[in-house]
Amino acid sequence: MDKKGFWQSGHKPTLFSAFLYFDVSFMIWVLIGPLAVVIAGDYPMTPVEKANLVALPILGGSILRLVLGFMTDYIGPKRTAQIGMLMTLIPLIMGWQFVNSLDQLYIVALLLGVSGASFAAALPLASQWYSKEHQGLAMGIAGAGNSGTVISTLFANRIAQHFGSWEVVFGLALIPIVIVFIVFTIFAKNSPNRPAPKKLSQYASVLKQGDAWVFCAFYCVTFGGFVGLSNYLTIFFNTQYGLSPVRAADFTTFCVIAGSFFRPVGGFLSDKFGGARMLTILYGGAGLMLAAVAMMPSLPVVLALLFVGMMCLGAGNGSVFQLVPLRFTNELGLMTGIIGAAGGIGGYMLPLILGRIYQSTGSYAVGFIILSSIALIALLLLTVMQLQWRNKWMGKGGKARLEIAADASRLNV
Repeated sequence: MDKKGFWQSGHKPTLFSAFLYFDVSFMIWVLIGPLAVVIAGDYPMTPVEKANLVALPILGGSILRLVLGFMTDYIGPKRTAQIGMLMTLIPLIMGWQFVNSLDQLYIVALLLGVSGASFAAALPLASQWYSKEHQGLAMGIAGAGNSGTVISTLFANRIAQHFGSWEVVFGLALIPIVIVFIVFTIFAKNSPNRPAPKKLSQYASVLKQGDAWVFCAFYCVTFGGFVGLSNYLTIFFNTQYGLSPVRAADFTTFCVIAGSFFRPVGGFLSDKFGGARMLTILYGGAGLMLAAVAMMPSLPVVLALLFVGMMCLGAGNGSVFQLVPLRFTNELGLMTGIIGAAGGIGGYMLPLILGRIYQSTGSYAVGFIILSSIALIALLLLTVMQLQWRNKWMGKGGKARLEIAADASRLNV
């Protein structure tokens, strides 16, 4: 079908609601990333402590995605999303009113992971309404809610500077999450094609398949790279180039925009040209850009390199989830949560790599070389796996063979 066919199918209010839920949740999930430089004024931190602070929300999101994924399966994505938004109020209120030490802030950071777990409900809610040929675009649009990162990086430090307090940012974040909760409750609907709940034993069964671990590794690199850099780049620009907290966050925003808005582009192009073909280009591009960043060039140059690198990672997220439904047609609901959790683990590890290496060497060069190597290893793994997949479920370039595409007109997410 053409693009017009996509807009005539599915349920647009639900797609829009899933995007809004994911968007505001992502905004809250990465709130500490840009604020870390400001918070360090009240709680002086070593490079490793800063890295831990911005990494903890990602770790919390990774763990809780499995929980919300299980809930989505049993009580439905809409109710799960509503519970997730209500739970998000807890760390926001704590960060606003009850933080008096770095240890308490670590707890808030970890609890913010519930907003990152929104992935496990938002994407199934949207994708269950769309047929297989439209999955790349549907999940790309819903997944473009990661653009909420832009809101945090653009406004969090400005608000903190204006009010003279970073705590007030947490308080003000309560307003959009409450508004989205109301809109979501009114307009979002579960698909009538929602599948029956899966048993816990089925999770173990899926993980026995080698391809499940391969896709986890792919998403660990693309999504983990995107969200990890989104949370850490403000620290990087502040430390390496001496930018003010607001200016450093502005530069981070520029890079995050690339990753956020190219996710649906990655899904659309993967529908058209094949997910594997797109991932080959994107992993290669990300690896080259990160290797060039390791040379620590001038600020305008490093900004351009990170923009393109984040663009590749963001589009790669869309490409990975164009491929997953083709391979795991009957287990997609399980794989969504599992792969999402793996992506969160990648995002958790990235700040720790950069922070620890910087503390040890006084330079970010080795850290970015490691990140580049990881992207290129993913490219090598993709190349090897394609040789196996072409004889099984995937055609040339990552397009499903016609007989497999015809197996299911609806995704069981």
